Amino acid sequence: MTPLNRRRLDNFRNNSRAFYSLWIFLVLFVVSMFTEFIANDKPILFSYKGELHFPLIFTYSDKDLGGVLETEAWYFDPFTTQEIEANGWAWWPPIRYSFDTIDWERTIVPAPPDSAHWLGTDNMGTDIIAKLLYGFRLSVLFGIVLTILASSIGIFVGAIQGYFGGLIDLIGQRIVEVWVGLPVLFVLIILASMVEPNVYWLLGILVMFSWMTLVGVVRAEFLRARNFEFVRAAWGLGVKDFVVIFRHVLPNAAVSALTYLPFILTSSIVSLTALDFLGFGLPIESPSLGRLLSAAKSNLQAWWIGMGVFTTLVVMLTLLIFIGEGVRDALDPRRSLGARGDSSPMQAPIEAARQ
Repeated sequence: MTPLNRRRLDNFRNNSRAFYSLWIFLVLFVVSMFTEFIANDKPILFSYKGELHFPLIFTYSDKDLGGVLETEAWYFDPFTTQEIEANGWAWWPPIRYSFDTIDWERTIVPAPPDSAHWLGTDNMGTDIIAKLLYGFRLSVLFGIVLTILASSIGIFVGAIQGYFGGLIDLIGQRIVEVWVGLPVLFVLIILASMVEPNVYWLLGILVMFSWMTLVGVVRAEFLRARNFEFVRAAWGLGVKDFVVIFRHVLPNAAVSALTYLPFILTSSIVSLTALDFLGFGLPIESPSLGRLLSAAKSNLQAWWIGMGVFTTLVVMLTLLIFIGEGVRDALDPRRSLGARGDSSPMQAPIEAARQ
């Protein structure tokens, strides 16, 4: 690790709010990746007639557990439960409900918190905690994929505009300006209502209107870098444009782009939540925080629904904002350079071009 990057890392660590926010967010995300072992309507592991079974990995029929049906076993069936207890044992997750498990024993829904449902149930009779756990994971994974795709396109377009300039930059800027001027929310609603929603289609729609964020930043960095000594030296040596862009110029522009990534991730999660809330997002059977928020709006008397989803969104977005602020401050050149007599961050590319 170079001294400059080491100092940037130290700057981030010294920002205690951002540093601990990153750790808290990572812990929550890692835990959410194992949600099936925390909230599920299937046992994690059970023994039946001396044999171990893994229902989270393999599917077992009702006939395999002493029944007569060929369909998948329903582990809330009293007969199935008694069969397992009489012929072995079962290791259940702490929350014995998945995000789509309906508690048919609840005659009134939404049901308030109790010993079975720690945060109550929603208007469908499903467990709130289970939906929050699965919804958190879905939102973060969707946001990460959307951020990677949108940022990659934005960096590529900005790099091409800034590096070649001239007519390419002029045409590219006019296209970006027109694209930015579109009423994004209305276009998203129209497109999302034209087809049956699914994760891939919604991801593609959001990518179409999320890539502009980094275009201006990367374009400005490339326009500035075109006049640097190491770029002109590379041109004079006959280095191909592809090599100059990705080896010498892009690493410098990536520093500026990196400061935007946590905020783009935050925006991606908010966009998904908003579309789900309006009913134009993921399929209705998905564990969506936006649809849970819509259920809270429709059932204002069930305070536990709104409290759970609101707290989850506030914590998740606040942590990401704190992380973004920490990354931005850590990469600030005024904090990383000049104070201790370091060389310019352009020195490494200059030396590489000379070689």
